[in-house]
Formats: sequence, structure tokens, C-alpha cells
Amino acid sequence: MKKSVAILFITLFTLVSNLAFSQEENYDPNANAIADVKAAIHLAKKTNKHVFVKVGGNWCSWCKLYAKFTHDNEDIANIMDDNYVKVLVNWSKENKNPAAMEYLKFPQRFGYPVFVIIDGNGEIIHTQNSAYLEQGSGYDKHKIIQFLKGWTPKAVDPDTYKN
Repeated sequence: MKKSVAILFITLFTLVSNLAFSQEENYDPNANAIADVKAAIHLAKKTNKHVFVKVGGNWCSWCKLYAKFTHDNEDIANIMDDNYVKVLVNWSKENKNPAAMEYLKFPQRFGYPVFVIIDGNGEIIHTQNSAYLEQGSGYDKHKIIQFLKGWTPKAVDPDTYKN
């Protein structure tokens, strides 16, 4: 009896945790990821932004945690809105998106989520292992802001550093 109560408690805890972390991001296994990335590059070029690709899946608890953490933080949300066009690329049993993974230079080798920054010309300028943005059992605001600010169009523009 105690075992079944414990299993029920663990199941309910997992369900509630997954719902809490699912903050408005939903990876679509049926999406054409390579088309989504190309469309984001086109929009980034027109708006003088970079593309922020987040590779992961609905199965990924760290992906959900990152979504909730960054959505709830106004400073991070503002940096994202001002500098990036965001794209979610699904990687799951249902669809591993091989064309997108090849284009992105196989970022899944870093685990999930993994972030890829692309400029408006379609050049990959950075791939970020999200584990380096963690602190304890969550994410570190300072590390995320430093990462995001370090790859903005202004930050990588050589004219920014000329006298």
C-alpha cells in the first residue's frame, strides 16, 4: 500500500512539474525546422537582428525550465526582443530534423537545450552548450544575460569597438 501511494505521489509530482515548466513553448515535431530557420534568417536580415535557435523537445525538462526562467525575467525577455528572432527546433523520437541538424552543424552533441546563434546572412556565429548557463538545479540570470549580450549584432560588429 505504501509503495502505491509513493508511486502515485511521484507521478502527480512529475505531472505538476511538467505543467509548471511548460511556459508557452511547444516544440512541434511536425514543423519544417529547416524552413523555420531559413524564414527566421530572412526576418533577422530585414530587422538587423540575429537568430536564436533553441534545439530541444517537449520531452526535455531543462528546455521547459529555460523557457519558464527566461519568460519570467523581464531583463532577458527585453534582450531577446531587441536582438533576436527566436526559433524552436524539435529533436525527438518523432522527428530528429536531420536537415536542420546538418545546417546547424549537429549541435545535439552538446545535449539539450542547445542554442545556436545565426546572423542575418545565415552564418552560424556561435553554438552554446546550455549547461554552462546553469547554476545548481536551475539557470543563472547573470550567465544568460552575459551570453545573450555577447552575441547581439552590436556586440559582434567591429565598428562598435572603433574610436
